[in-house]
Amino acid sequence: MSAPDPTLMPVGDVPAPAAASITRPGASRRTQLEEAVLPPLVALLLAAVVGDVLILTFGQSPGAVYRLLLDGTWGNAYGFGQVLYKATTLVFTGLAVALGLRAGLFNIGAESQLAAGGFCAALIGLVLPAGFPALLCLPVYILAAAIGGGAVGAVPGVLKARFGAHEVIVTIMLNFIVLALLNYLTSTRLHVPDTLHTAEIRSGRLPRLADLWPAFQGSAANVVIVLAILAMVGLWWFLFRTRRGFELRAVGLQPHAAEYGGIDVGGVTWRALALSGAIAGIGGLNYVLGYKHYYEEGFATGAGFLGIAVALVGRSHPLGIGLAALLFATLSQGGLAVNALVPKQMVDVLQAVVILAVATSVPEVRRLLRMRRGGGDR
Repeated sequence: MSAPDPTLMPVGDVPAPAAASITRPGASRRTQLEEAVLPPLVALLLAAVVGDVLILTFGQSPGAVYRLLLDGTWGNAYGFGQVLYKATTLVFTGLAVALGLRAGLFNIGAESQLAAGGFCAALIGLVLPAGFPALLCLPVYILAAAIGGGAVGAVPGVLKARFGAHEVIVTIMLNFIVLALLNYLTSTRLHVPDTLHTAEIRSGRLPRLADLWPAFQGSAANVVIVLAILAMVGLWWFLFRTRRGFELRAVGLQPHAAEYGGIDVGGVTWRALALSGAIAGIGGLNYVLGYKHYYEEGFATGAGFLGIAVALVGRSHPLGIGLAALLFATLSQGGLAVNALVPKQMVDVLQAVVILAVATSVPEVRRLLRMRRGGGDR
């Protein structure tokens, strides 16, 4: 005999978990908040403990080192500007990875997608006539960067949807292929003599924050940070307020059930990776339009893989990714600030500890939270 439908049973006859969800409508939201916030907090506490031990091994005071780290990042306008600049790129790569994760895909190719977007934007900047206002050029640059990164992202998407190729392997291999191809084109066709970069773009340069607030003088922070914030809001709206976003999340949670419900899983797969690549590609504008105003070999080094960490620590939520990007940008810039007391590689170790702690603590924290709630229900 089939089990009774809980939706037709009186509240008193509903099993404990279902009854709790009916009698306590706010419990589900509180549960989601706890499971989203506590694992990163646990990771940060573990990283702080490991950092204390490492600092003590160098004969320094943890308080003095952390104070120097904060003073060199958030304690002055230049350091804070550098944090914002690095966080801007990490927001784009983190969002790119997070979008893939929401669809059940692991995009390891954000680095090549970021570079491809910056390269295409630089090409547009070389052919545009000089003197065009930045606001008129900006949509063209965004479109070019999105097409460059999206094309690189679409390749593993199509291969997975059509032939079942694993996106992790394909995106890793594409990193080498795309970066080598871009370096070849730059060094043989487009580079300025005795350099590893193209000529500067002719139009559409975006102002740095120092042009608006002189206190940021010397930092690389620029107004592309506004695009990063808009990208966070746009991705949130897409994922949680649109039908396409719902289909993407459904495929990520249970592809077989989504296919049974009439969703084209293959189409969602390649579109998700193409959109993921487009987001990463737009991140290339941070360097090409806002900072150096040209494409340079190696400008994207490390940003794609650090974007994976940002997506994991940010729990694949746009707001969490913004906060995680600030965290990792602070640690990256802070490594330079504390180099007088401890090796800056110590900060790299702390970043690795945060990533490992998040990866290992999430299931354990969730298990403890559910055990505690289960005990409270009894």
